[in-house]
Amino acid sequence: MSTQAPLSYRPEIDGLRSIAVLAVVLYHFGVTGLQGGFVGVDVFFVISGFLIGGLLWREGLETGTISLKRFYARRIKRLAPAYVAMALASFVVGYFVLLPFEFREFGKSLIAATLYLSNVNFFRSAGYFDTASEDKVLLHTWSLSVEEQFYIVLPLLMMLLLRRSFGLRVLLWLSLGVSLIACIWITQRSQPAAFYLFPFRAWELLAGVLLAIESQRRTIPQAQAISFVGLALVLGSIVFIPASAQFPGWHAIFPVLGTVFLIANGKNDNLVNRALSAPLPIGIGLISYSLYLWHWPVLTLSSYYRGGYDSWLETGVWLAVSVALAYLSWRFIERPVRRARTLDRVTFGSALIASAALIAVGGIVFKKDGMIERFEPPLRTHIEASADFLQDWSRCTTPATGPFSGLETCPIGPEGTPEILIWGDSHVRALKEGLEVAAFEADTPALLIWRAGCAPVFGVTKDETSASPAQDAACTAANNQIETALSDQLFKHVLLVGRWAYYAEGNGVGSDANNRIALSVRDANGDQSEQFVQGLKRTAEALMGTGHKLFVLNALPEIHDYDSRKIARELAGNRMSEDQLSKAVSLSLEDHQKRTSAIAPAMHDLSTLGATLLDPSPYFCESNSCSALHKGKAQFFDNNHIINSSALRIRALFQPVFQIEGGS
Repeated sequence: MSTQAPLSYRPEIDGLRSIAVLAVVLYHFGVTGLQGGFVGVDVFFVISGFLIGGLLWREGLETGTISLKRFYARRIKRLAPAYVAMALASFVVGYFVLLPFEFREFGKSLIAATLYLSNVNFFRSAGYFDTASEDKVLLHTWSLSVEEQFYIVLPLLMMLLLRRSFGLRVLLWLSLGVSLIACIWITQRSQPAAFYLFPFRAWELLAGVLLAIESQRRTIPQAQAISFVGLALVLGSIVFIPASAQFPGWHAIFPVLGTVFLIANGKNDNLVNRALSAPLPIGIGLISYSLYLWHWPVLTLSSYYRGGYDSWLETGVWLAVSVALAYLSWRFIERPVRRARTLDRVTFGSALIASAALIAVGGIVFKKDGMIERFEPPLRTHIEASADFLQDWSRCTTPATGPFSGLETCPIGPEGTPEILIWGDSHVRALKEGLEVAAFEADTPALLIWRAGCAPVFGVTKDETSASPAQDAACTAANNQIETALSDQLFKHVLLVGRWAYYAEGNGVGSDANNRIALSVRDANGDQSEQFVQGLKRTAEALMGTGHKLFVLNALPEIHDYDSRKIARELAGNRMSEDQLSKAVSLSLEDHQKRTSAIAPAMHDLSTLGATLLDPSPYFCESNSCSALHKGKAQFFDNNHIINSSALRIRALFQPVFQIEGGS
């Protein structure tokens, strides 16, 4: 993505850049056969480490020191101008195109990207209800942030240890090994962390840095086969590595090693290097930074406005627009600024002013919640619903000791020892604001424990398409721990909350029909539905057997085709008729009963056992149908999660849960 050219120009590296940027761009535009095109970023990391690390090492050898002032001035002149132009253009187009929820997130990401914290921002927001990646206009800036964080550490480290070159090289090699091992380890446990965060990507940049250092210390053997093997590894990675929760992990070794081979053998006169040094690859390589910068906003904003592309012809048009903007950006912004002989203080001052302006713009957009006033009132209820799903979790802690050690627990209501446990899946999150107010109104302290896609059932094991293997395993471990903890009466009341039909049937419906969950329960028999029902009844019996008074929230209606963000976007783009809207916000009572048919007998059995059932359907359903609207106001975030204002409206449903006998 960004480099300063070494003293000896390496044309084949520009050619390698062309492979990297085309892989990323074509992958993003949906070109078939490039399922691993995202590894182009890994190729960029190695190239960047090689060129920047080589410059720093050479400067240290020749001058005995490293000028941080000159280094960062070069980085600013290389990176900032095109980034500022792209960010401002994205803001202007986004103002007219993006709905408030996405525009608000754009404002936040604009601040993060300008401060080179974009990767941290997107890691922190990579959650269960996060917006789709194609709605994040500045998502691609995560890799720039990784690079710049690396180049805060590397120059300082090299400057401090320059006179101890052996120790520096040992430290860099050790750092590469630790980072690689950590990357492989953390990918299985928190793939977003491995993907976005600098410590787990540092090894890729260090591979380039160490190659640069070793190539300046000694002659690297050249052989034609090395280039062919390197090219095969890079191209094979682009074609075969799947986009999955297993990346980066050990999969990233292949594109990194292939890039190392190609650069290390770059001076060998062979077919690969001659092809990479041809005019076309070099030309694409020269505009690669600008092409990387511009292609993603063009793709996201155009597809957002258009509701997706209708044909490959339209895809080709927007791809051509990306290339044209990249060329203009390189020709009239990148190259002139990089060649200009400006004083360092002018460079730093200009960067400071531009950064402050972008941060101010992002702050205003974020503070004004994406500027909802841009839209007409009939559309606003769905827009407001899309934003009414953020709760305050500041009271949550993860205790280090006790029966819930290592589990995130969230107190609600007044301070004091919790008398009530509310345990469930993401529907607990959706209900949180209503539950909390109900707890305060009853003056009863309570505790929430929830985990997305994790049924509150003892002995459950799951395999869910929207979760990683580590998340699936964490669900089982957490439920086992809760089972042990609740073998004693820790609470007076327990409320179970879950998307029951999803677990019994194993799939979502309507807009989330592609979500699948395979579930089994310890010591249960039969198919998934039968095992789940057995597990739920055993959980209820165990809880009541230890003295807990049990409450169970019956199934919320699932409005199959409702999604507040999708509805708002379709209405804003005039792509939805009144009839289509009416169908999207409603569900027949018959369909609701059909969806819950597998779990209805179990709910009846729980009531017979002594559990108190709470039925939310009267708040959303009338005689013949259920609706995502109440008095014209949207009540749902998506097809099965209600919003905060809806949770507050139905909080009277939970009054029995918070009424403790002999208490307040």
